[in-house]
Amino acid sequence: MGFDSSMMNALNILPSYTEYFHLTTATLSLNTAATWMGGGIVSLFYGMIVDRVGRKKALIGAAAFTVCAAILQAAAQNIGMFVAARILLGMGMGASTVSGPTYLAETLPPRFRALGLGVFFTFFYVGGLLSAGVTYKTAQYHSTRAWRLPSALQGVFSLMSMLIFPFVPESPRWLIYRDRHEDALESLALTQADGRKDDPIVLAQYAEITDTIRFEKEAGKTVSLLTMIKTPSSRKRMMLALSVAVCAILSGNNFVSYYLSLMLNNAGIKDTTTQLEINIILNAWCLVIALLGTFLSDHIGRKPQALISTALLTIFLFCVGALTKVYGTSENKSGVYGTVAAIFLFQGSFSFAWTPLTVLYPPEVLNYPIRANGMGVYGVLTKGCGLLTTFAFPYALKTIGWKMYMINGAWDALELAFVAYFWVETKGKTLEEIDELFDGQKHSNVPDLSVIREGKADMREVLVGLERTQINPKSPGIETSNAKE
Repeated sequence: MGFDSSMMNALNILPSYTEYFHLTTATLSLNTAATWMGGGIVSLFYGMIVDRVGRKKALIGAAAFTVCAAILQAAAQNIGMFVAARILLGMGMGASTVSGPTYLAETLPPRFRALGLGVFFTFFYVGGLLSAGVTYKTAQYHSTRAWRLPSALQGVFSLMSMLIFPFVPESPRWLIYRDRHEDALESLALTQADGRKDDPIVLAQYAEITDTIRFEKEAGKTVSLLTMIKTPSSRKRMMLALSVAVCAILSGNNFVSYYLSLMLNNAGIKDTTTQLEINIILNAWCLVIALLGTFLSDHIGRKPQALISTALLTIFLFCVGALTKVYGTSENKSGVYGTVAAIFLFQGSFSFAWTPLTVLYPPEVLNYPIRANGMGVYGVLTKGCGLLTTFAFPYALKTIGWKMYMINGAWDALELAFVAYFWVETKGKTLEEIDELFDGQKHSNVPDLSVIREGKADMREVLVGLERTQINPKSPGIETSNAKE
């Protein structure tokens, strides 16, 4: 996604691309927005595929979509072929959005969940930075190679992923739901204790997951679409997960990601080389800030981080609008530079929280029966919002100019109020412990992992939990109450 958004940003600047396809405002929007169409289509059903075939196989399928799309886009001979490739590419992105966060949230150790998921989506900017550098170099070609080479490179990283996925463990939660208990214990041991199946943390989490999934099965919570709206707690979980899609996509970041060139033109910066250089620097800046936000997520907490980020980006988006109004047609270099600075501050504010939280918060608040399908609905809403903004923004900017930023800033203020009132804090909890925030109780008698890790739990409680599972808890490592992860 990062490679694509930065690449399209750069391609929209290149004459060799815009002139080859004879782009108008409508076709420019269509070329850019087509990925959101594909993502929305695949998200409708990919959650069911993730639940049926497993998280790993679903990830391989997502990567395969992207590889095929990159080949087709690089070979495009006309705008129809290019748009078809973009739709297929969007399907790969959408499938990844559904399967990737689901897999990582369920597989990573709790203490690394925020870091792992945050880095996962922070690589949006790594891809963006690579793409910005590639297109900066290929811009020197005054032929179709200027846009065909970056298009082809999109598939390289997905191809590498396809080669790696067979060697990573499957989600232990998916395995337990499928009654593959020995495989689940092995997966937990590999990801949390260097393969030691007798580790107290591994055994405790195994018992906790097994208890919770058994409770959900007995309560009739199947992995179906209906389960997402069946109970008040499920509806609240869905509301919070979907709020991330709305906040992350409609906050204004999408404008900068895909239409930086139009924004810079409006701000008075029209030189192609200068715009490409700003694109590179902006991606590097966002990468640094997103990494900072990722590392601080477990210290600050999800809700305070979102509040800080949204408050700042609202202020800076108003600044972008005001400066564009005053200096957009001015020769005043200080005013133009001030507008660029405001764009950087806005993007940095967004990246601090919404880049990591985009894939961290939804799979945390969704429990197992609705996680994959819920991420599918989340993907549909994300792509729908993305389609709206990427298709409508060029027209809005052309028609009302700087006022578009003001309207979006007012919307961001509403997002701030929603997060403050409705969000719950998930920091420091396992996925099963988060149930207590929605259901009023945890569905396992096993002590919280943080208590076990600190050596404050009676390990006999863990043994009692293990007796209810299919694994024999004969383990020398569980005799001690001083458990460390």
